[in-house]
Amino acid sequence: MQQSKKEKILSGHIPEHIAIIMDGNGRWARSRSLPRIAGHKEGINSVREITRICGEIGIKYLTLYTFSTENWKRPRAEVSALMTLLLKTIKDEIEALNKNNVRFTIIGDLNILPSSTTQELTNGVDITKDNDGLNLCLALNYGSRQEIVDAIKTTAKKVRKGEIKLDEITEQNFSNLLYTKDIPDPDLLIRTSGECRLSNFLLWQIAYTEIFMTDTYWPAFREEELMDAIFEFQSRERRFGKVSEQIANTI
Repeated sequence: MQQSKKEKILSGHIPEHIAIIMDGNGRWARSRSLPRIAGHKEGINSVREITRICGEIGIKYLTLYTFSTENWKRPRAEVSALMTLLLKTIKDEIEALNKNNVRFTIIGDLNILPSSTTQELTNGVDITKDNDGLNLCLALNYGSRQEIVDAIKTTAKKVRKGEIKLDEITEQNFSNLLYTKDIPDPDLLIRTSGECRLSNFLLWQIAYTEIFMTDTYWPAFREEELMDAIFEFQSRERRFGKVSEQIANTI
């Protein structure tokens, strides 16, 4: 009997951490003559399915670029609708996430989010903090450049206070000051909607991440598309600066 793509994937190397730039909600809606918010609502169904599949196949970390620091520049009505939708989604989904042993975490600056949203997010983190299944991380009001600047400021303060010497600064202790200090770097980054840019997402963390771009809009990105991305990931040779022969000798 011929193996399905999912069965083939399960017999190969499963990425520990997948990060996704969820793009194309507005264009998906426009292609159907629907308001933009309809695309965001349908995108939640994709989040639900991709989260479920990642948990089933053994992905340990799933980071979703949910709302960037630049997204505040969008029309005020859309931003307000997104915040309302986010609040409703967390309320609706946190019980199911907890039941499925998903740990819910957040990276980004929550200080300027509506207080009701921040409270619900914090509550979700607290409810699921002891779960040891998939770690679902939402990047909210997140910008990688600001994350790096914040880490630089913290490092400078440590040097000024004599807590660390300049020549003791390493990639590792700098990484430990980033929002993602408790999360391994992504193995696979997926961007939907056909755009080929990183949009200020995990710039430090994706130094050796495999990148998969798809023309599929996020609301249409489901199990089959995820399997395609992982299948492509498994076909690549991750050398981390080495040559192929060196990699072959370590297998």
